Amino acid sequence: MTEMVYGSMPGRVAEPVLPRWWRTIDIWSMTAILVLFAIGLLLGLAASVPLAERNGLDPYHYVQRQAFFGGVAMAAMVGVSMMTPDMVRRVGVVGFLLSFLALVLLPIFGTDFGKGAVRWFSFGFASVQPSEFLKPGFIILSAWLMAAAQDLNGPPGKLISFGIALTVVGFLAMQPDFGQAMLVLFGWSVVYFVAGAPMALIGIILGLVGVGGFVSYNMSEHFARRINGFLASDVDPRSQIGYATNAIQEGGFFGVGVGEGQVKWTLPDAHTDFIIAVAAEEYGLILVLIIIALYGAITVRSLYRLTRERDPFTRLAGTGLACIFGVQAMINMGVAVRLLPAKGMTLPFVSYGGSSVIAAGITVGMLLAMTRSRPQGEMSDIFRRGK
Repeated sequence: MTEMVYGSMPGRVAEPVLPRWWRTIDIWSMTAILVLFAIGLLLGLAASVPLAERNGLDPYHYVQRQAFFGGVAMAAMVGVSMMTPDMVRRVGVVGFLLSFLALVLLPIFGTDFGKGAVRWFSFGFASVQPSEFLKPGFIILSAWLMAAAQDLNGPPGKLISFGIALTVVGFLAMQPDFGQAMLVLFGWSVVYFVAGAPMALIGIILGLVGVGGFVSYNMSEHFARRINGFLASDVDPRSQIGYATNAIQEGGFFGVGVGEGQVKWTLPDAHTDFIIAVAAEEYGLILVLIIIALYGAITVRSLYRLTRERDPFTRLAGTGLACIFGVQAMINMGVAVRLLPAKGMTLPFVSYGGSSVIAAGITVGMLLAMTRSRPQGEMSDIFRRGK
């Protein structure tokens, strides 16, 4: 009867998932990520061949593995970027719980691969580093708790997240992995700051970080050795920092030429932590500046798109993810040029690695999901209404 009087309602046709995803995703940031991965494969062809020969493997063994891990990472990035913020929150919280459980079990079942730090689970054919997967999940969890704290009668999310952060940092310091510990603490501080932290409290936190560094210096031989090496006026030319510094100086502006670099034959971690030294030596400062510009574009564009986001959780989570992604790249390159102490941290999508590349894919997938265009008013509209 209703249809006879008013007519039938036209059926609402939902837009297909892929066209909607392509229309709302940050195309420029995703393109920059793909270019970084392509640069990583290019540098892997140069940096990993000497290591493969020393280990008696096929010359392109590590490049092929990097391509496989990168394919998994790209698939993870696309899949996660199609999720809604609520789905990302669920995946992030579950991922954090699983990664934290693995982190707790590392002292019992982990291995150090002769590097003096128990950070990996070895499965023979591959190894997994739980701390790489812990970072994006921790940011999502912290953003969820702090966003919930802004609700009426909400939980004390800031205090709970701070306790979780201290627990995670403590387990990371036990490995020891002070680089990842500082990155986790930095990510929490960014989310806390954006959520509305008083400056006095931020100063107290910075003071606690300084005290923690002083205690670690006096109690951890590993940490003290890294700091002493960084503060020394002379660099041992036979150390990794010495090789990397010399390679960057030799490369100059245009590099020594493709395949002509020498640092990859002497530097043990030329394909991982010091991949930027290979880029600087063979391709020169030009390629290094391009890499820096790509990381900067991803970080800045993401932060800019988040300024228009009205949902507290999306804004906090996206800001934290963007900052830890950009800062990890800055730390890796800063270590190579001796602006920072040695950290053992990879360059996202460029350095060789399984856990690091796949975890980076998940991280930027979450970031792309948070920065997708959504039908909502501008943040400035809220302030105009109050006038």
